[in-house]
Amino acid sequence: MFGLKTFALKKKWNLELGDHIISLISSPDGQFLATAIVSGQIFILSKKDGTIFRSFSGHQFGTTSVSWLDSNTIVSAGQDGKIKIWNICDNVLLAELLGGNNWVECISVSYCRSFFASSSGKILRIWNKAGTLLQTFSDHTSTISDLAWKPNCTDLASSCYGGVGVFNPAKSNKIKAFDWKGSVLKLCWSPDGKYLATGDQDSTVHFWIYASGRDLQMWGYSAKVRELSWNANSRYLATGGSCTVTVWDCSGKGPEGTKPISLEAHDQSALISALSYQNKGNYLLSGGQDGLIALWQPEKTKQSISEFLLKSEITQLSWSSDGKSFFAGTDVGEVVLYSI
Repeated sequence: MFGLKTFALKKKWNLELGDHIISLISSPDGQFLATAIVSGQIFILSKKDGTIFRSFSGHQFGTTSVSWLDSNTIVSAGQDGKIKIWNICDNVLLAELLGGNNWVECISVSYCRSFFASSSGKILRIWNKAGTLLQTFSDHTSTISDLAWKPNCTDLASSCYGGVGVFNPAKSNKIKAFDWKGSVLKLCWSPDGKYLATGDQDSTVHFWIYASGRDLQMWGYSAKVRELSWNANSRYLATGGSCTVTVWDCSGKGPEGTKPISLEAHDQSALISALSYQNKGNYLLSGGQDGLIALWQPEKTKQSISEFLLKSEITQLSWSSDGKSFFAGTDVGEVVLYSI
């Protein structure tokens, strides 16, 4: 078992970008980090030393999301109702697309990186990598809250009040629905694609078994649940919704009615604001409104194995593609890289 004083992590660099970090994601090749601040600007940072490799104007009125189409290309969305595709090597804007409404909340890139999806109000659009519009779905009952592609598949889940719908770039109609009379805030597929978890407005977590449609529910949270993360083998689901990290064991018959693992390190007056399981391993990161980042191994111990305190609320946590380091972003614009 590791202890707080024996498990050493190295702070490699930190950078001040001056505004709330709303998006933070490593490039597929692991060389760069795409980050966006809420006021609009997008930065491409060198993983090696944190220097700014590229800076894009982003979106008028603010950027909402940024993701990688490949290691040379990013796609972003913003409050101007536009979707933009940028080439980071040539430093050019490749395409400017319309999301269908006055703002675009979400962008999500498929695992094969051949497609991406956008949500704008009640409008879902699916595009190919070049920016050609393939499908538009305008029949959501309320504003779309989240998008998530099924791992190793081209099926896409979208959430809103009333549940979750599943779509495909090759189909003009919804291919599956998980109906629920409530408001879904966050979607998270298990890495094996067998389970779909949701964080909900009514302080619950739903857990759908994809093949059968069976619906499990976990409750007892003190706040809306917006933070979800699966471990690499799809057994454990970490959730926020309080000042404590709650980890459910989803093996066997599932987590409903079982006692979860509770991980306590954050200030009791501060909610968990970010969670991220290591993509190649069993480490779990939690970030809180208190500015604390805690590193855990829930399968081995309920004690944090390392802790770090940043200047303000943690808004983003993201592992590097090789799982050997992680990035953190805060609501005042601090970006930090730690290596394991």
